[in-house]
Amino acid sequence: MSNTSNTSNTSGPQRPTGSPRGGQRGATGDEELGPMDVLRQARGQLAELTGMEAESVSSFERTDDGWSLEIEVLELVRVPDTMSLLASYEVTLDPRGELTGYRRVRRYERGRADSRRPGGR
Repeated sequence: MSNTSNTSNTSGPQRPTGSPRGGQRGATGDEELGPMDVLRQARGQLAELTGMEAESVSSFERTDDGWSLEIEVLELVRVPDTMSLLASYEVTLDPRGELTGYRRVRRYERGRADSRRPGGR
């Protein structure tokens, strides 16, 4: 019995590589990425630069210049875990998902509630 499945069928409709839903990059890397690809790029590039793995993304938005995210990272492991130090990093990326800057905006213990009040500091 032979396998008759055709894996190279190109006669059907295809999505362009620059499609917002596709999130694929062409050979030139000039196409814009979709939101999930941007999240992966931001987390990976921040980890590579800082040596710290992202725990979560707490904000994410498209800007005129690309993307802006706030990423939470574990900076210092302590016992018990509720005393570990976390930090929020503001990360900016261009429309292609390349990191253009980052800065730490806050550092806090995992077990502490946010002391900032709405509308004030």
